[in-house]
Amino acid sequence: MEDQDFSCFYSHPFVFFKFLTPKEAGRHICCDKKKEKGIPFVQIFLFLQLIFSRTQLALGQDNWDGIIITEANFQALEALKHELVDPKGYLKSWNNSNGACSGSWIGIKCAQGQVIVIKLPLKGLSGRLTEKVGQLQGLRKLSLHDNDIGGLVPTSLGFLPSLRGVQLYNNRFSGSIPGSLGLCPLLQTLELSNNSLSGTIPISLVNSTKLYRLNLSYNSLSGSIPQSFTQSPSLIFLDLQYNNLSGSIPDSWGGKLQSLTLDHNFFSGGIPVSLGKLNELLEISLSHNHITGVIPNEIGKLTMLRTLDLSYNAINGSLPESFSNLSSLVVVNLESNNLDGEIPLDINKVRKLSVLNFRDNQFRGVIPATIGYISALSQIDLSHNNLTGEIPVSVDDLPNLKSFNVSYNSLSGPVPTHLAKEFNTSAFVGNVQLCGYNTSNPCPVTPSAGGCKRSIKDVIIIIVGSLIIIVFLVCCILLCCLIKKRAEAKAANDVKDIHPTVGEVEAAGDNTGGKLVHFGGGMMFSADDLLCATADVLGKSTYGTVYKTTLEDGNQVAVKRLREKITKGQREFEREVNVLGKIRHPNLLALRAYYLGTKGEKLLIFDYMPNGSLATFLHAHGPDTPVDWPTRMRIAKGTTRGLLYLHTNANIIHGNLTSSNVLLDENTDAKIADYGLSRLVTAAANSNVIATAGVLGYCAPELNKLKKANVKTDVYSLGVIILEILTGKSPGEVTNGVDLPKRVASIVKEEGTNEVFDLELMRDASIFGDEMLSTLKLALHCVDPSPSARPEVQQVLQQLEDIRRETPTAAPSASH
Repeated sequence: MEDQDFSCFYSHPFVFFKFLTPKEAGRHICCDKKKEKGIPFVQIFLFLQLIFSRTQLALGQDNWDGIIITEANFQALEALKHELVDPKGYLKSWNNSNGACSGSWIGIKCAQGQVIVIKLPLKGLSGRLTEKVGQLQGLRKLSLHDNDIGGLVPTSLGFLPSLRGVQLYNNRFSGSIPGSLGLCPLLQTLELSNNSLSGTIPISLVNSTKLYRLNLSYNSLSGSIPQSFTQSPSLIFLDLQYNNLSGSIPDSWGGKLQSLTLDHNFFSGGIPVSLGKLNELLEISLSHNHITGVIPNEIGKLTMLRTLDLSYNAINGSLPESFSNLSSLVVVNLESNNLDGEIPLDINKVRKLSVLNFRDNQFRGVIPATIGYISALSQIDLSHNNLTGEIPVSVDDLPNLKSFNVSYNSLSGPVPTHLAKEFNTSAFVGNVQLCGYNTSNPCPVTPSAGGCKRSIKDVIIIIVGSLIIIVFLVCCILLCCLIKKRAEAKAANDVKDIHPTVGEVEAAGDNTGGKLVHFGGGMMFSADDLLCATADVLGKSTYGTVYKTTLEDGNQVAVKRLREKITKGQREFEREVNVLGKIRHPNLLALRAYYLGTKGEKLLIFDYMPNGSLATFLHAHGPDTPVDWPTRMRIAKGTTRGLLYLHTNANIIHGNLTSSNVLLDENTDAKIADYGLSRLVTAAANSNVIATAGVLGYCAPELNKLKKANVKTDVYSLGVIILEILTGKSPGEVTNGVDLPKRVASIVKEEGTNEVFDLELMRDASIFGDEMLSTLKLALHCVDPSPSARPEVQQVLQQLEDIRRETPTAAPSASH
């Protein structure tokens, strides 16, 4: 031992001793007699401190508040802190000059002198990620998702032998994906989605033989899929959607893949036959590509497949004979292809099928009656095909059917009774010989042979029977109205009885602590579940940013992160938000929970609305999916009902009602969002909200002077939304300084009402023209420049209901 050179210890004591046991360290401290006198006092102190920490670790006491990390690790953290922009000061907690990994270091976990976890999601960080992160040789997990970090993904990550998870999604990383990541022998998850990455997918990634989750979606990657990916023994989840990938999809698949998502790229060629070998596959999405050829018969081997989406390609031929073998299939979307042939008669074998979309193909023959035996079906779209014959009566009995469309085929005969009542005209138009789906095309009555004269007695019986039926129907209507009023009254009373279920938990893994408060009716989750969930930005506003958040269990919620500088103090904020959490109405988006971080973060958690906002619904749908009048009218009524409840039951003025915060659930029912947020923010912030609403075209003219919203300014905003529904025009599209209300009034005066309405509505103007005209008059009444001339919300709702009567049903109960 005396002949060994310990010069590395004198210059780098941390590096040398990080691998020594306490016994070895004690032996080496006095083994070099030649250089013993040259050891500085500070190094002896640090050396003894290392011995103490190693002794603690050897005794299993590795949770003490101040584990000494190696010099290389400490320097790497200092470099990381230097390169990242940290406006909220999270990284200031890494302030121990002696390299002690304290429990107060936000987002850092250490063990045995090494940093093993960096976990800083949703912290508002920007800047870049330093290459010196490669000095953290013990790092197992790097989680910096949902920040604003740019620059390159460090190549040095590939030289971390213990790295298991990299989560850098929802940032601004650019450049190429480092091929060195394939050198990580323990890498399990690599998530780089929603960045600005370019270049090709490194072939070397598959060398990480434990990699099971790879998500590179929403980038600008080009080139083809490396063929080696198809033979990965570990890959389970592969998501490459929304890139610029091209070429043929490799046809050499095998392994344990469960989810393959390649949609919205530029792939060409045929569907790989070898996909049939992926017997554990649950989801295939190849939509919005340039795929040609037929659907291979081998697809029928995927007996565990739940989702098959091949829409918007150029696939031809007929459905394979094996299609009915897909016994686990829940969603099949083949829209916008060139498929022909007949729909298989044994399609009922796909018994779990919920969504069937064969729209815009060339299917021919009859609709098989066996479709009506798939009780799970909720959506059927067979429109824009060449189908003939009648609509099977069996479809009329489907218990879960919410959406049905057979328009633009060559169908004939009567529409089954329930379908005719449940679905509007647009579901059946374009079938010349189809009858019975509205009053304008009744089915012909076949006269009985040898007609006979009725006696006076028969006529009297018919008249009396008809009167009895009419009286019975009137009684039913009155009874339904009574039930509806009682239900609404009960819902109003129930609001007073809802109390928040408060679960205050420390945000595990966040090291900051925090307060999570749940209200009744929503799904339960912990703060850690929330902060570590996958999130996609849905939109930004004056109040903050909204994220679509997917929890680990697959459930989705919407999270609004409020801008910290505009919110009120915590005590006042909590008092107001607990009031908002008690509000429940079918046409209001329920606040399900909120989270308060110790650094001032404030998150509001709501139900996620799959159909997005009314603005998107009206202005971003394709030409082949027009929004019909009954749907628009239902949305207008729902919005009005929600606003009425706010004014009369919750005593809340919305103040920022726009089509962007009218959300649509899975049934396209309206739910008003962002109500009551004015109570959570400062007066200055509310002024900014009003100014923004003015720019967007929803702001009443008097608000420029009043600076405070009231019931009549809300009515004005509602009127603008109804005009938007009628015209299909966005209020923000100002023409020559003239806003939407003035433009509509001018067109009505100079060119007539027909020039106002959305062209999509004019297709059915002969049926709904009177309703549309009456609604237009009401909307113009709502946007009258004089506040006193505008109607109350109750009057608006009453007139809308008078314009279009719906079948009376019991009022829907509020979702608690």
